[in-house]
Amino acid sequence: MIEICHLTKDYGNHRGVFDMSFQIHKGEILGILGPNGSGKTTIIRHLMGFIKPDQGTVQIQGKDCFQEAAFIQQNVGYLPGEIAFMDDMTGMNFIHLIAKLKGIHDLSYAHWLINFLELNAQGQIKRMSKGMKQKIGLVIALMHDPAILILDEPTSGLDPLMQMKFIELMKKAKQQGKTVFMSSHIFEEIENVCDRVVIIKEGQVVTIEDMEQLKHHRYKHYEIQFHSLLEMEKFMYQHPDAKRHQQTVSLLVKGSPDQLIKELSSYTIDDFNVQPQSLEEIFLQYYGE
Repeated sequence: MIEICHLTKDYGNHRGVFDMSFQIHKGEILGILGPNGSGKTTIIRHLMGFIKPDQGTVQIQGKDCFQEAAFIQQNVGYLPGEIAFMDDMTGMNFIHLIAKLKGIHDLSYAHWLINFLELNAQGQIKRMSKGMKQKIGLVIALMHDPAILILDEPTSGLDPLMQMKFIELMKKAKQQGKTVFMSSHIFEEIENVCDRVVIIKEGQVVTIEDMEQLKHHRYKHYEIQFHSLLEMEKFMYQHPDAKRHQQTVSLLVKGSPDQLIKELSSYTIDDFNVQPQSLEEIFLQYYGE
């Protein structure tokens, strides 16, 4: 469906993307994570045909994104990281203008989105908050009900309630078999929505992980409160990497806890808590390497 093959765009001073390759399958939601300047927006601009690769190819549905840019831009639902608005227009007039330029005659889904996102589109854009402008961008990206969505930081400026509504929209898109490529700095968003995640660093792919496998194999934080100080010290001796606070021990364990639980059966435990490692912590692990 979407294929990036050995993509290189070198802006100099180690800026750009370098020999980057990955695919997005039909009906898949793929998230890309990386800090500012890591190349997320550069990838998206190549997908939309705005810039030509120095090397490599970028294709959507077998079409070269740069050579077939008009087709790509007409058919893909695109939300840029920075939206160029006509500030003197009202939100509704701007939506109508973009619909006309795209040849969209049925605006029923646009109106549904406006209501769902609680967007007051009647005011002038220049008087709108960042969140309201972002809602307009989402309406424009989604209103023609495209099969492919490319979204650059889609919830930037949205409050937590609207972020949850965006997640609902993406789950609906998944159910409808749409293909979605999205960048985000909100780890919970990627974790709740995406099938796979690409982690990039300095313009290169660090890892591509299946989200379910990532959840299954990631580390878990265990907090164990021992009944006696003596037992806690015995346990600490066997686990020198563990951390302690009073009679509570914190331990990081990868994969199944069976061995830990078996070991703890010989101790008297007052309390036991477990918390999965967050996607943010996994991300920071890669950036610490």
